Amino acid sequence: MATHEAHSLMLFVGLMVLAGAGAARGFYLPGVAPADFRKKDLLAVKVSQLSSIKTQLPYSYYSLPFCRPDTIIDSAENLGEVLRGDRIENSLYVFEMREPKLCQIVCRTVLSQEGEKDFKEKIDDEYRINMILDNLPLVVPIKRLDDQEAPAVYQHGVHVGVKGQYSGSKEEKHFIHNHFSFLVKYHRDANTDLARIVAFEVKPYSIKHEYDGDWKENDTRLKTCDPHSRHLVIDSDSPQEVEAGKEIIFTYDANFEESDIKWASRWDSYLLMTDDQIHWFSVVNSLMIVLFLSGMVAMIMLRTLYRDISKYNQLESQEEAQEETGWKLVHGDVFRPPARADLLCVYVGTGVQFFGMLLVTLLFAILGLLSPSNRGGLMTAMLLVWAFMGVLAGYAAARLYRGFRGSEWKKVTVKTALMFPGTVFTVFFVLNALIWGERSSGAVPFTTMTALVLLWFGISVPLVFVGSYHGFRKPATEDPVRTNKIPRQIPEQPWYMNPAVSVLIGGILPFGAVFIELFFILTSIWLHQFYYIFGFLFVVFAILVVTCAEIAVVLCYFQLCGEDYEWWWRSYLTAGSSALYLFLYAAFYFFTKLDITKVVSGVLYFGYMLIASYAFFVLTGTIGFYACFWFTRLIYSSVKID
Repeated sequence: MATHEAHSLMLFVGLMVLAGAGAARGFYLPGVAPADFRKKDLLAVKVSQLSSIKTQLPYSYYSLPFCRPDTIIDSAENLGEVLRGDRIENSLYVFEMREPKLCQIVCRTVLSQEGEKDFKEKIDDEYRINMILDNLPLVVPIKRLDDQEAPAVYQHGVHVGVKGQYSGSKEEKHFIHNHFSFLVKYHRDANTDLARIVAFEVKPYSIKHEYDGDWKENDTRLKTCDPHSRHLVIDSDSPQEVEAGKEIIFTYDANFEESDIKWASRWDSYLLMTDDQIHWFSVVNSLMIVLFLSGMVAMIMLRTLYRDISKYNQLESQEEAQEETGWKLVHGDVFRPPARADLLCVYVGTGVQFFGMLLVTLLFAILGLLSPSNRGGLMTAMLLVWAFMGVLAGYAAARLYRGFRGSEWKKVTVKTALMFPGTVFTVFFVLNALIWGERSSGAVPFTTMTALVLLWFGISVPLVFVGSYHGFRKPATEDPVRTNKIPRQIPEQPWYMNPAVSVLIGGILPFGAVFIELFFILTSIWLHQFYYIFGFLFVVFAILVVTCAEIAVVLCYFQLCGEDYEWWWRSYLTAGSSALYLFLYAAFYFFTKLDITKVVSGVLYFGYMLIASYAFFVLTGTIGFYACFWFTRLIYSSVKID
C-alpha cells in the first residue's frame, strides 16, 4: 500500500513538473487581437510612467518638463493598471510604418530652476521612462559581457539620464537622454505585404545639439544630427547637461527591421527565462522536503498508528484500560471547542477564500488566459476572484461554527466578511496616503477606492452571507467520539512541545519549500521585471499545500501523544508561522538586494510585505488546520471507545 501511494505521489509530481515546465516556457494566449500595419501607417508611441527601483514611487511622464502634445489623452485603464500606478498617455513620438526617420526634432525647451531640480532628482533616483507601441513595452537591449553570443538581456524602460564627469574634472554632473534611436522590428506577410510589430527597442543618447542662427520652429537644421550631411548620433561624446537656463533639444530616430519572430510569440523574448536551472533546483529542493515529510507521515500512519489502534482495540481488562497512555487517553477532550472558537472560524473561512482565489488565478495563468500584454490583468483577476470566493469563506466559517454548536452565526459571518479585508484596506489606505503625500501617480484615486469598496460590499459581503446561510443550515458533522463534561488536566509537557517552540519549528519547512521561488517573485515586484513562470509557481504552490498539511499532522500527532488535546489553534499557528519567516526574509531581501533610500519607500515596502505575510499566514494556517481536522477524525474513528 505504501509503495502504491509513493508511486502515485511521484507520478502526480512528475505530471505537475512537466505542466510547470510547459507553462514556464511562456505559453500564453496573446490576449489582444493583432494589429496589421500597411506601409506608411501612423505609429503613435504612448508614454506610461516614470518608474524607479530605488524609490518604488511611479510618476506621470509629464510630471517632468518633457515635450507635451497640445492635448494629453488618457487611454482606457482597468482596475489593475490603476492600482499599479500606470497612466497611459499620448506623446509627440509619432512616425510612419516602415518609413525610417532620422534626426526628427520633437521640441526645444529651456529649463527652469524647478525643471532642473526635478530632472536631477529623477536622475539621482535612477528613474526610467516607460513607453508602449502596439501594446509592447519599450526595452533597452543590453549585451552580456560574459557571453557575446547569448541573446541580449532586456532592460525595461530607458533611464531619464545619467550622472558622470567630464574628463579631467572630478565634479559630478547630470546629463539627460534627449535623443532616442528607436528600432521597430516587424514580421511581414509576403502575400499581403501587411506587417505586425514584434519588438520595440531603443538606444538612448545624450547630445548637446547645435544649430546655426536663431531657432525657427519646423525650419531649423541641426549641425549635430543631420541626415543630409550623414551626421548621425552614434555616441554621447558631447552630452547635454541638465542646467537651468540652458536649452534642451529633444530628437529621435525611427528605424525598422524585418524579423522572423511571429506575432504570437513576440512576448517570448521579454519573458525569456535565463535562470531555468535555479527554478528546477527550487522544485527539487521543495520535493526533497515533501518526500522527507511524506516519509514521516507514512511512518506515523502505517506503523505507529496501526500498532496503536490494534493495541487499543485489543485492550480487554479494566486494569489494562487504566494503564493505557498516548493519544487515546484524550478522546473525551480532543473535540472540545477551543477558546475563541468564533475567531478561529473567521480565520479558517478567510483562508478558504484566499486558497480558492489563488487556485483559480493560477489555473487561469497556466491556461494562458492572463496575458502579459493585458497590463493589470493579473491583479484585476485576483480582486474579482477574491470577491466571488466570498461564498466559500462564508460556507467554511459557518460549517465549522455549526460543528462547535455555536448559535451566533450572523456575528461570525460579519467578522468573516469584514475582518481580513478591513485590516488590509486600512493598511492600504495609510500607504496610499503616503504615496499621495509624495505626489506620485501610484496613488490610487478616490474613484478607484470607491470601486474597491463597492466590489467588497456589493459582491464579496453578500456572497459571504449566502455561503454562511447555506453552511449553517446543514446539520453539524458528528464527532467520532463523545466529549466529556469535565475537561481533563493536561500533564506538563517537555520543552520542545511548548506551544511557542513547536509553532516556530512548524513554520520552517513550509517556508523552506517556497523561499527560492519567493526570491523571484520579490525580484519581479520590486525590481520591475516580468514574472510569467506560473507553471513553476503552481508546482511550488502544490508542494506548499502538501508541506503545510504534513508538518501540521506530524506535530499534531506528537502533541496528542503528550496528552495535550488543545490542538485547534495550535494546528493553525503551526503552519501559519511560516508567514513570520516570510516577513523576516522580506526584511533580509530589503537590506541585501534593494537600494531603497527614501523613508517613505521603505515604509511602503514593509507595509506591502506585511499585507503579503498576513495573507500567507491565513492561507498556510488554514491548510494546516484542515489537515489536522481530517487527521484527528480519522484516528479517533478507528478505535473502539467504551
